[in-house]
Amino acid sequence: MSKSKKNTFLVQGMILAGASIVCRVIGLLYRSPLFGIIGEEGMGYYSFAYNIYNIILLIASFSIPLAVSKAISARLAKREYINAQRIFRGALVYAVVVGGAASLIAYFGAPSFVGHQKGAELALRTISPTIFFSGILGVFRGYFQGHNTMIPTSISQIIEQILNAVFSIFMAYVLIMPYLPSKTITYQIAEHGAAGSAVGTEVGVLTGLVFCMIVYKMYQPKVRIQMHHDRTKYVESYGNILKILLLTITPVIFSTAIYNCSATIDQTIFSEIMVGKGMGSKMVSSVYGIFSGQYNVLINVPLAMASALSNAIVPNISGAYALGETKKMNDSIQMAIKVTMMIAIPCAAGLAVLNGPINGLLFGAKYGKGLGANMLRAGAVSVIFYCLSTLTNGILQGMGKMKVPVRHSAISVVVNIIVLWALLTYTECGIYGMVFATMAFSFVMSVLNAHSIKKYTGYQQEISTTFIKPCISAIIMGIVIGVIRFIMMKFLPFGRVGFAVCLIVAIPIGVFVYFAAIIGMKAFTEEELRSVPKGYFIIKFAKKFRLL
Repeated sequence: MSKSKKNTFLVQGMILAGASIVCRVIGLLYRSPLFGIIGEEGMGYYSFAYNIYNIILLIASFSIPLAVSKAISARLAKREYINAQRIFRGALVYAVVVGGAASLIAYFGAPSFVGHQKGAELALRTISPTIFFSGILGVFRGYFQGHNTMIPTSISQIIEQILNAVFSIFMAYVLIMPYLPSKTITYQIAEHGAAGSAVGTEVGVLTGLVFCMIVYKMYQPKVRIQMHHDRTKYVESYGNILKILLLTITPVIFSTAIYNCSATIDQTIFSEIMVGKGMGSKMVSSVYGIFSGQYNVLINVPLAMASALSNAIVPNISGAYALGETKKMNDSIQMAIKVTMMIAIPCAAGLAVLNGPINGLLFGAKYGKGLGANMLRAGAVSVIFYCLSTLTNGILQGMGKMKVPVRHSAISVVVNIIVLWALLTYTECGIYGMVFATMAFSFVMSVLNAHSIKKYTGYQQEISTTFIKPCISAIIMGIVIGVIRFIMMKFLPFGRVGFAVCLIVAIPIGVFVYFAAIIGMKAFTEEELRSVPKGYFIIKFAKKFRLL
């Protein structure tokens, strides 16, 4: 099998990564007007409701795409097309029943779930039906991913995010209109604005679902042709299919739920300790709103790439594992980690150096030197650990080691809680304690996952070209764009126009410097470059500048 054929998952992963990054950028762009409408307090309410919604969604249906893609890809590798289709139908029934029940629990249990944050109750009730639609959407996306195509998932994500952005702003404004005009953002404006943003999330998911259903209908002629060439010796019962789904879904639920519970636990610990130190509850909500609505949002943009490669590599590894192709599996692991680090490391450096212009451009000039920018500078390195832990989770899940990430998540959460409690109790770091605690979580998770991958596959992680050379290249890039930022911000006006001009100049130069350094240090061979998306273009570019 050729190298380019082996790394088809990279192409699919990059397609999904591109769509995910577009979605994150759209999410960033609409955050600023949303901040202006509902304020920091409103963002705090929405973030609180969204965290609870996310936990319930994780338990109900978040891991369905992984379970469906893993089960379907393993059967397609053996040409068991009938069983693959039965898995899809069984997963749909599961998603409808469990997702419907979870939506009702979220709606009627909202008063208890939000606790003292009563401003989040309306937003949680508004977003609760989205759990039902998300489960069904997850089945369709897992079906397409199991067939090794990320295009329907990618397009549906972009459509979903566009509608989410438009309706979040529109409905937030509509719901606060009865309380206008107002010189300040009152409790009612924050509460109803948060609920309006929740409507946007629901509309986006529903639109993505409709799109996937249309694509599925168009896909059926190909499925019927496949089923004529079926090699199924044993038609699996729906009871057995349910068992397979549960054995895949349950460990992932525990792993991801532990992680998201960690966010809620962190939020509670932060609130209790800071209120105990004399900080007002409104100030706690506002500061946490900046952490979740600015810092977390920006940190998660590069993470989209790792999540996409993780989703793409699961069916690839699952199929190779089912056929006993260990070498193919380890080659895929090596290339996925290498590509992920090649992108994550410079992203971390860029966010750290350009923190002020990025934050100021996206969220308003006043945030260009504020708390959000400072948090980004302090915690940008966590991008590397989050990307690595996300990808290695997918690798372990693709090998069928579903319980391993659960165990690692539990250990990492304990470390996270201890670090947060110690920092908040014995220092005056405040919200930066959240930054360092979540960083500790992702670091521990990465180390534990790497150890397990080596244990189960014998995979030896290459260090020099995967980590050291990208770090050196990123440092060179960081120095260059740091100088550019310093000079430009001396002469440009402090505001969105100045930030935009600075980024327009610094980012392309930074990208050029980084890739010139990475190729010049021979982190990629010419053969490896041919196997990545747009590899021939990169080779042509490198040879033109005598880097190869």
